[in-house]
Amino acid sequence: MAVRGLDQNEVAARVRAGFTNVSSRGSSRSFWHILRANLFTLFNAVVGASTVVLLLFGDWQDGLFGLTALANVLIGVLQEFRAKRLLDSLALLSATPARVMRDGMTTQIPTDQVVIDDLLVLRVGDQVPADAIIVSDVDLEIDESLLTGETDPVGKAVRTSVLSGSAVAAGHGTARVKQVGADSYSSRLTAEAKRFSLVNSELRNAANRIVRWVSWGLAPLIILVLNAQMQAAGGWDAMLQSGRWREVLIGTVASAASVIPQGLILMISISFALAAAKLARSEVLVQEIAAIEILARVDTICFDKTGTLTDGAIAFDAVHSVCDSPPPGWEAVLGCFGADDDANATARCLRDAFSAGALKPSSSVPFSSDRKWSALSIPQGPTIGTWVFGAPEIVLAGGKAHPVLEKELARLIRLGPRTLVLAHSDEELTETEVSAHRLTGLLQPIALVTFAEKIRPDAADTVAYFREQGVSLRVISGDNPQTAATIARQVGLVFDGAGYDARELPTDLDEMGQILETHSVFGRVTPIQKRQLVRALQQRGHVVAMTGDGVNDALAVKAADIGIAMGSGAAATKSVARMVLLDGQFSRLPKVVAEGRRVIVNIERVSKLFLTKSVYAILLSVAVGVLLWKFPFLPRQFAPTDGLTIGIPALFLALAVEQRPYRPGFLRRSLRFSIPAGVVTAMVLVGVLAYARLSGTYPARESATAAAIALSILGFWVLLVTSRPVTRGRVLLLFTLIIVLAGCFVVPVVRDFLDFALPSGQLVTVTFGVAAIGCIAIEIIFRRVSRQRGIDGQISIDDQISAVPPRP
Repeated sequence: MAVRGLDQNEVAARVRAGFTNVSSRGSSRSFWHILRANLFTLFNAVVGASTVVLLLFGDWQDGLFGLTALANVLIGVLQEFRAKRLLDSLALLSATPARVMRDGMTTQIPTDQVVIDDLLVLRVGDQVPADAIIVSDVDLEIDESLLTGETDPVGKAVRTSVLSGSAVAAGHGTARVKQVGADSYSSRLTAEAKRFSLVNSELRNAANRIVRWVSWGLAPLIILVLNAQMQAAGGWDAMLQSGRWREVLIGTVASAASVIPQGLILMISISFALAAAKLARSEVLVQEIAAIEILARVDTICFDKTGTLTDGAIAFDAVHSVCDSPPPGWEAVLGCFGADDDANATARCLRDAFSAGALKPSSSVPFSSDRKWSALSIPQGPTIGTWVFGAPEIVLAGGKAHPVLEKELARLIRLGPRTLVLAHSDEELTETEVSAHRLTGLLQPIALVTFAEKIRPDAADTVAYFREQGVSLRVISGDNPQTAATIARQVGLVFDGAGYDARELPTDLDEMGQILETHSVFGRVTPIQKRQLVRALQQRGHVVAMTGDGVNDALAVKAADIGIAMGSGAAATKSVARMVLLDGQFSRLPKVVAEGRRVIVNIERVSKLFLTKSVYAILLSVAVGVLLWKFPFLPRQFAPTDGLTIGIPALFLALAVEQRPYRPGFLRRSLRFSIPAGVVTAMVLVGVLAYARLSGTYPARESATAAAIALSILGFWVLLVTSRPVTRGRVLLLFTLIIVLAGCFVVPVVRDFLDFALPSGQLVTVTFGVAAIGCIAIEIIFRRVSRQRGIDGQISIDDQISAVPPRP
């Protein structure tokens, strides 16, 4: 079996037994998860129930407000399902087949068709599809960076294990599969990370909190209003016997539906969806639309070095001479090491910097992670002899002291780049030494050669941007702490001391959090520790973002307030991330921050419109319930005032290009204005209705229309103050909306549809007079609230404070 692999009968038997490599490796949330998150909400339940009641017992026109809930669901589902489809297609394109030996022949098959005991044929660049045991190897080296974060390849010998998700970095070999599907290492590591949870959005939480408060008060409010409607219409007995209770029910539901800030929740969804579409054009895939807000609130970002600050590739850095009179042509020797067919990833970096010219080695020893050196023999010319390239502590072990080399090596170690030595001996390699992989002769160091990871060209500017914004940065890497610290300094991260070795981290989150407050760079961090570091920061009150690309980052990416994956990263990590940078450019993040801040500022502005409406609707319902009045408005009559003083202008305000640094307490600041403004509006409406009732000369339709006119005037004034500073475009919008709303009262067809009747006599004067007093009161409230914010050291609503522009 070790030579021929499995035959078809053995494969079929394992497939029947279920020993295949099929596992849940979806790249994103399922459609059911997306639908559940957007459909099963308290808001949808309340609005949906009210809509059903009106459709069953009233006119269909009165149930149109239910479209708000439907639109809210559709926006969220369509946007997130679009992200799911795109991410699934990316995962499909990146899926590589597995190479196995069956019936003595090497063949390629889909990874989910690999079975237990299959013989994998591993070559450079192959990704290991399942956990396996090495059967044979020729200088086989495995890159486990996606699993551990450690960038150095690991040498693998016969009978050692190789894990799914790792890749062949050098050499070749075969391995027998031992764990498949959900039992493999990468599947076990990501199983917990794939558990579904919603992103913690302050905007959405605030809206849900309002709906929850209102919902708790709906039952007593409905009872109060229902009793008032029955009493105002002749009493319970008379209404039940006459069958007119349906009319009463419609008025009661109208009052209940009016207190729910439907438009606010819809506006949040629209703002998020439009922002997500805008970011998609910049190669940023938002898997859950509320995630846009979170990055604007983040105060701490954790980076996985590899794949975020660097692209994971090794690059030649420099040559440091340590020999007074090196043999001529030694640079061409470096070219020979780079051009060797068996060169590892580090040596191949020399190909662009050095040319081998006419040099032809007569024999060579390939690099091995166990030996940590490679060698070649030059038979003639000025470079004749044996040349060795490898780790200084191995290559020069047992030789005489070299003070110049030791001093330079100590300096380079402090700086952190990967450092190898080029050494020379006049003696050539013998066949025995080549076959035994043994060094010979007295080696003289010629030069130290340094290598560094390729830093992403956008990393330094992006780090500088976040530092300017006051965002704390942490590098969390599975690599060597000193190497991680070197990269961090190169991209502009300022910190004291060296990288912290995570093997010395305590397990207690409090103690871990204290270390995080004083250290910025961590190396040798395991996947579990990455998640614990994120949780320790969250426990200390930080809003944490985590970026990464490997399977080793999946748990931390999931635990963070917002997880960000690179487009070239592991499918498991992209599946749990809230956001994916499709082109892997770190510089996309400032644009996301700017977009998130714009959404937050604009939603805070428009929330004052919707919350003012909820406050006056609640107070009006209580007033008519206590006074035993008929509720003055039909559900359809709220449509023009809501749409033209709140809904449509809110949409324009939500799209405004304005941003400022995030400040917590969005709901508190909104209610500070909305509650007193809502009280004033309710008092004006009750005043108009009371005058109409006390005069005894105005029909109910005229009273309701007078109240609707007063409500429209106050609504426009609330819009005016919350839109400040008033621009030319906003003035034009305001006048347009006033004209359209006036048409709802004077155009006969529209007026009849809305069941309005123009008021007459003194009612008109009283309506405009009381409304004018209300506008003055709202202006005073606005100025006092703005002045109070200035005293508190907060940003006034009409201060035009912009964030530092994102770097390109």
